[in-house]
Parts: sequence; structure tokens; C-alpha cells
Amino acid sequence: MPDWLLSIPAFIIAIGVLVAVHEYGHFWVARRLGVRVLRFSIGFGPRIWGTSRGGTEYWLAAIPLGGYVKMLDEREGPVAREERHRAFNRQPPWKRILIVAAGPAVNFLFAVFAYWWVFSMGVPGMQPLLAEPEPGTVAAEVGVQAQERVISLDGRLTPTWHELRLAAMKQALFNDELKLQIEDAAGAVRSVSLPMDGIGLDPQQLFPGLGLMPYRPPVAPVLAEILPGESAEQAGLQAGDRVLSFNGQQTTDWSRLVALIAKHPEKDVVLEIERGEEVIQRTVHLGSVVQNEELRGRLGAGVEVDPGLWQDLRAEYAPGVLGALPAAVQRTWDMSILTLGMLGHMLVGDVSWRNVSGPVQIASFAGQSANIGLDVYLAFLALVSVSLGVLNLLPIPVLDGGHLLYYTVELLRGRPLSERVQAAGQRLGLAMLAVLMTVALYNDFLHLFGG
Repeated sequence: MPDWLLSIPAFIIAIGVLVAVHEYGHFWVARRLGVRVLRFSIGFGPRIWGTSRGGTEYWLAAIPLGGYVKMLDEREGPVAREERHRAFNRQPPWKRILIVAAGPAVNFLFAVFAYWWVFSMGVPGMQPLLAEPEPGTVAAEVGVQAQERVISLDGRLTPTWHELRLAAMKQALFNDELKLQIEDAAGAVRSVSLPMDGIGLDPQQLFPGLGLMPYRPPVAPVLAEILPGESAEQAGLQAGDRVLSFNGQQTTDWSRLVALIAKHPEKDVVLEIERGEEVIQRTVHLGSVVQNEELRGRLGAGVEVDPGLWQDLRAEYAPGVLGALPAAVQRTWDMSILTLGMLGHMLVGDVSWRNVSGPVQIASFAGQSANIGLDVYLAFLALVSVSLGVLNLLPIPVLDGGHLLYYTVELLRGRPLSERVQAAGQRLGLAMLAVLMTVALYNDFLHLFGG
């Protein structure tokens, strides 16, 4: 099934599940602490289904993009004298803190459960084999060679390339060097240190800057697909053509050809082609595409890859059912720290705001993950749940973290902040959220239109 066909339902299910989990945290703790909950709603807008039990209305509302818990509160309407002790606003600060903190806390618990499920089944991946580092990169300077395998990073085992990427991104936030244990083809193990001086923390820059790129088996530069209307077709190239050279430079591997093409956007280049028993030359005017804020050349042709080339490179992260629980806790912690760290570095300009995803990109990721399988979709839900938990704990008024800040100040000083100060904080919080949403939608716009 096409990813786009799954994107909307997968996105709605994701938002519905994660918001329900978040709001259930508020609901459950409020009930346990004696606060009356008037309504627990999944979705906004008019009710399409509902029931009442124990003085609480349970709703399924028409707009499935959120939800809420409505508690008894004198600030929202009159409360009978005999019910005032059950009103949220009448509770001591410590109770209000627990109720508010429960929402993000359950988001983290959900992430632990989802990661535990995924890790219990085993996560397929690729061995952390390294490509030949580009000259001048940190890895090249310390002598890293092609097809060396990374065993660990700063003492943390890296059984797959994904585990290596995650460990490197987290360590780069807090360290001035990365310490790797690597194994060569003969089985000899050595340690290398990669200094972080001058290396950008943006995920799109970190690994190329370090010279840590995944090894790819050599693929012959034989064209297999010619995209209509693009440069290859306009130059008369055909499926089955083997590219022998690019502007006089020999090309025996597809990745080498792609790298050369990328450096010549909107340029005329000369390709030497082997077609059957004939060797011909073609002048090609390359197209262009923007990737990671950089203009790159584009040929408009694909290559046929034998799936068997990758069989020997496959690996699996499988800690087992029992080992999956501590691994899930660790992954939830790592993603929380990584999310918070990236937000902090965005504020100071070390990481691009282009990394903020809006609803369109999130829906796209939801569709792609759902199309791959339940385990990948669960991992996606876990990641979004962690993000919701972290974002809601930020000390921004209107978010849970802002309320926690107000109630903590009240607990310490013995009285609440004035209504004027709280109102000003609400306005500031709304403005901050508006800026964040504008950035996210702008990134969605660029993503849709190829910017």
C-alpha cells in the first residue's frame, strides 16, 4: 500500500493513542488524589459517543486530533459548597504538581512499553561497518579504514549502525571527543578518539563532518531506470548503459558516480558510456535538487542493486525479552536527553530549525512506518511519545511544564503568583507556541515543495 494512503489514518491513530495516554495520566492521578473529573474526552468538538460513570462523562468527540480532561475547578464555573474540597484549584500545590506531571510521565511509560515490545522481537539493522572516510575528515586523520567495524562508542556497544548513530549523537552533545573501539578485517581491535572541534552538531552535518559514513558494497554504475523528462533521458541515456567515466574521471562504482554528479548541479558534463559492444560519449546537462540546504546535481537515473550484496552486512539488535526492559528504559532516557539537547542547541544556533517537523512530515513518517510493519510503527509511536513528554515538561506557560513552574513557585513561597503575572506568562507561552508552530509549518511547506 502506498505510504501516502496510510499517512492520514496512521497519523490520526498515533495522535489519538498518545493523547489518550497523556490525558489518562492526568485523569488517573486526579481521581486517586480525590479530585473530581467531570469529563474525559478523546478528541475535540461535539460528542459522537459518550457514557457517564461515577460522576465522570466519557466522550469520543468528532475531531480526533487531541483530547482533554476537565476537572472540577472554581475558575471555570460555580462549584457547590459540599464539592469544593474536590475542586482542582482547592488542592495543595503538591497534589496539583502530581496531577500535572502525570501526563508527561505516562508518555514516558508508554515509550518504555513500546520499546520493550520492539526490542523483545529484535530490531534488524546493518552492521556498523565504516566507509573509507573522506580526506580531511577527523576519521581520516586518525587512520580509520574502509570496512572497519565499530564495536563500541564511549563504552557503549554498537551492534547496528542505528545504535552507533544514536550513541554518537547523544555523546556529541556533551563531549569534546568520541572514543571508538574498532575492529579491522583481520579481527584486530584498537581504540581511536575523534575530536569534535569544529564539527557541527546538526545530525545532517555530524557524521559527514566526522567521516563516519556507512560502508556500501561496490555497485557497478549500470543504469537501470531512466526517469522521464530528466537529464538522463534528455541526453539519450538508456537502461543498461554502463558509465565508464565522468568528465574523464574513471567510474567503477555507483557511489563514486553519484558523488561526482552531486558536485556539478546545473552543469554540462561528459559521460563515457559502454552500450553493448560500443563505447560512446554523451554530453549531459545535469539537473539539481536541494538536499540538507545544499544544491546538488541530479542525473535522473537509477541503478539496479543485487539484494544479495547486503546479506553479509545484516545485523540485529536483540537483547531478549528480559534484557529488552532495561534496554527500553535506556532508549527512552537517551531519546529524552537527545530531544532536550537538540532543542537547547537549536536555541543557540548550533542545530538547524529545519529539524523541527510539522504535522505533514509527522503524518508522512507515520504512514511510512505503518507500511513497513507493526514493530516500526510502535518505535515511531515511542519516539513521538517521548517528544510529547519532553515538550510538555518545558517551562512554557500553557504547557504542563509552565503549570509545574507556577505550582512549584507557589509551594516554595507559600502563596500563588499574582493573576497579572500568570496572565502575562500565558500570553508569552502562546506566543512561543505560535512561533514553534510557524517554524514547523514552514518546514512542512519546504518539504512538500522540495525546498
